[in-house]
Amino acid sequence: MAQREEIALGRARGDSIRTIAALLGRSPSTVSRELRRDADGPGRYRATAAHALAYHRASRPKPARLVQNLELRGKVEADLAKKYSPEQIAGRLKVEFADEPEMQVSTETIYQSLYVQSRGALKRELTRCLRTGRAVRRSPRTAPRTSTGSPPNSTTDHAND
Repeated sequence: MAQREEIALGRARGDSIRTIAALLGRSPSTVSRELRRDADGPGRYRATAAHALAYHRASRPKPARLVQNLELRGKVEADLAKKYSPEQIAGRLKVEFADEPEMQVSTETIYQSLYVQSRGALKRELTRCLRTGRAVRRSPRTAPRTSTGSPPNSTTDHAND
């Protein structure tokens, strides 16, 4: 909020975007973007109004794209039923609907829609259509374990066993 007030004061003084950015220790493009997004009108910028607009824009949770767009959800469900991976589906949608960003979706959105209860736009039983068939998502950060229980690239010496 304090930086937005500094931007408003700078604009009132007639300072350039570069001057305001230097005072704030920010990039001129950041200040320019703030002024473009949150101005009341041409050349009018109020810190309190800008802060309220930014707060509203950042509010969570945003409605999931697959909840809002029924046509997109249908395509994703049909492709999952054909055993396409979320990566393949996202890639196909990007090619098929290159001019329509509202008909494109990321792989993470597909996974979240399947696995995260609050975002569950897709039918839960479609998790069986995934190649792993898992009903619960595994964290990608955990390294897979071998049958001995050690990480796959373990340097333990088994020659003396």
